[in-house]
Amino acid sequence: MGELKATAEAAARRAAEEVLALSHSIHAEPETAFEEIETSRKATDVLRRHGFEVETGVADMQTAFVASYGSGDLVIGVCAELDALPGVGHACGHNIIAASGVLAGLALASVADRAGITAKVFGTPAEEFGGGKIFMLRAGVFDGVHAAMMVHPGDQEHDSHFTRSVVDLEVRYTGRPAHSAMAPFEGINAGDAATIAQVSIGLLRQHLRPGELVHGIVTEAGHAPNVVPHSSSLLYDARADTIADLEGPGGVKERLIRCFEAGAVATGCDVEIKDDWPAFSEFRNDEPMVAAYRRNAEALGRTFSDVPAEQRQRQAGSTDMANVSLEIPAIHPSIFVDGQGSTPHQPEFAQYCVGPDADRAVTDGGIALCWTAIDMATDADQRERLMASRKAES
Repeated sequence: MGELKATAEAAARRAAEEVLALSHSIHAEPETAFEEIETSRKATDVLRRHGFEVETGVADMQTAFVASYGSGDLVIGVCAELDALPGVGHACGHNIIAASGVLAGLALASVADRAGITAKVFGTPAEEFGGGKIFMLRAGVFDGVHAAMMVHPGDQEHDSHFTRSVVDLEVRYTGRPAHSAMAPFEGINAGDAATIAQVSIGLLRQHLRPGELVHGIVTEAGHAPNVVPHSSSLLYDARADTIADLEGPGGVKERLIRCFEAGAVATGCDVEIKDDWPAFSEFRNDEPMVAAYRRNAEALGRTFSDVPAEQRQRQAGSTDMANVSLEIPAIHPSIFVDGQGSTPHQPEFAQYCVGPDADRAVTDGGIALCWTAIDMATDADQRERLMASRKAES
């Protein structure tokens, strides 16, 4: 195992300059959900140059891809998230995620045959909005994969991951326009419908259970003060600790929808609630892989944060990698990037997702993931366990 890890690390170090250039290039040209055309091309170009077979456009998504190397019976998948955030670019550091995933794949390829591994790098679009991994799961793209992994930059270092389940709802009210001075009584005010819905949501927050959250924005509410708004739209998400709490009877999603319906009832507007996006689930950490990743990251000099699990759950966000974890043994560790007091999703954090600290996160993250895969492949008990996992069918 030591020789395999040394070989893999040497391969990663040789490829580091090329992969760090990839990280910087992705950062410089951020692309949002489902539009990651250049980002996907850049990543697949690197993988092809290193002998990976690449399939693009998987799961009917133009930017999703699967890059494969080797023919071992243990299939290890590394997820490379591609999308940026609207308005603030790579303030969540997906350039680091994509590059570390590519680097892990290249390192694994150097030992794939000797370790009995097939290495797969999954280019996954639309994590910030839409849930690209969930569409890939549903399309069978992850079938036959025995373990899935990725690293995510953050303001703390953690070996395991906590998330909340989340669902996105798009809401549109349609009323009737009128002159707001001459004949306001002829109008049906869609802006008022949005206001009533938001007041209802504010009152609902008094009665949300621990772990339940509701947040949203108004994306349209009229265009001129002298015209009664005839249309309005909102984009909201609802979160809970588990998908059962989110979508079950009496769950926060059901109660949120009632608030939107109240706006329509009170004003006479028509309401359309678009519920097409899949819900993100809670995360299931694969503990043996978590422990292996921690050992490997510490061997590279990483230091983990000591934050109680209860606090981390209270601060949890959401990811479509969680849905993967419910079907395939998975890890999603957080790797520290010093944002000088800023945190992911703040515009200030984006500037720290390139530079020496971010580059170290790419290389350390990629190597630690690769070493973790080697640990799983060379431990007979762990290999057998993963081979028997739910997604073992080919």
